[in-house]
Order: sequence, then C-alpha cells, then structure tokens
Amino acid sequence: MSGNYELHEKLATDTIELGQMMLSDVRVMNDRRFPWLVLIPRRGGLTGLHQMERTDHLLLMQEITKLSKLMETTFATDRINVGALGNIVPQLHIHIVARTEGDPAWPGPVWGAGTPAPYGEEEPQLKKIRDAFEGL
Repeated sequence: MSGNYELHEKLATDTIELGQMMLSDVRVMNDRRFPWLVLIPRRGGLTGLHQMERTDHLLLMQEITKLSKLMETTFATDRINVGALGNIVPQLHIHIVARTEGDPAWPGPVWGAGTPAPYGEEEPQLKKIRDAFEGL
C-alpha cells in the first residue's frame, strides 16, 4: 500500500502512547477495565492484514506474539484476545486484550461493552503495562 503513515484520530483519542517496536506503534486502550494494547503498523494506507508485504506481515506476527506473551505473563489471564476489526477505524490496528473470567465483558467481546473507565495519572495497572513494555 502507498501513502504516509499517520495515526487515525480516533486511535489517538482513545489510546495512550506506550512505545514503538520495529514495525508498529504500541498504545494502551484508555480503559482500565481491561489490560488492552493496540498495535498500529507504521505503514500508510493499510486497512487489512492481507495488504501487507510479506516481510512486514511476518514482523507484525512476531510483535503480536511478543506482546501477547507480555500480557499473559504480566496479568493473571484466562485468555488473550487478539483481533483486527476495522469497522469503526479503517486504519489497520491490532488489539491484544488480557481477559479474565468475570471481567466486565466476559465472555463477550470487549468492544462496545459498557462505558470505558479512563486511566488516572497514577494508575497501577498502567504503570504495570509500562514497566513490562520497557522490560522487553
């Protein structure tokens, strides 16, 4: 795909910057009800995984695996949900959500479940995510 990379406005509004990996920006969904990362490949014009160059696709899968393991070891999870929907935000982005039985959306999807609870400045869960990411 062609075009310059620019973070979609809704992703910028709904997430908190965490850092970068080789291919992707990594952000935290601003909803403390769920430990939730969002990866956004820094490639312009992508709306689906099938549009990626082979090398970028492989790199993205490595990043997803690494961050899924990070979430699994950082939080007491029953399940790691990984998804790329794009129904509201067309820019390719991948959600990695640490789920536990009894969380506010369990067993359904986190998307559209209830009202988001934004992180506070000194939120322990956000610090835990930041510390784990810095340790990669």
